[in-house]
Amino acid sequence: MADSKTKKKSGLISHGVAAQNRKARFDYTIKSTVEAGLVLKGAEVKSLRHGRATLTEAWAGERDGEMYLFNAYIPEYQGGVLSRFEPRAPRKLLLKRKQIGELAGAVTRTGLTLVPLQIHFNDRGRAKVLLGLGEGRQKADKRRAIAARDWQRDKARLMRTRG
Repeated sequence: MADSKTKKKSGLISHGVAAQNRKARFDYTIKSTVEAGLVLKGAEVKSLRHGRATLTEAWAGERDGEMYLFNAYIPEYQGGVLSRFEPRAPRKLLLKRKQIGELAGAVTRTGLTLVPLQIHFNDRGRAKVLLGLGEGRQKADKRRAIAARDWQRDKARLMRTRG
């Protein structure tokens, strides 16, 4: 079923989320988010529109004064012969010079991590990456998050049954 933000035509995603890293919000406390453009080849865009990309082990970092998305898995597009590309190749992120400086400074100075939260297509059909500047959580913090989530679920269940 297609939700209201994603329009699917024959299994393709024209707007909305193409890949999501749900584990990132559990493993990291996200301080702020930044949206960045993504440099892709034509076959990579087609593969993303099928929604088979994975961001679970991906991270973003600086190389030669530019930001890149590392270890993001975009599978090869099966529809064409000329679609040979490396599925885990570093992909350049399109950010302004000032944003690159701020993000790189936050990573080096305060020890924060740039985590890709999702890849989505905007209204114009451009692929964008939502990057989160996050601080790693300890095991005890993760347990607290699980307990809080369970309590919210139980509380909602109790409220429904009592009226």
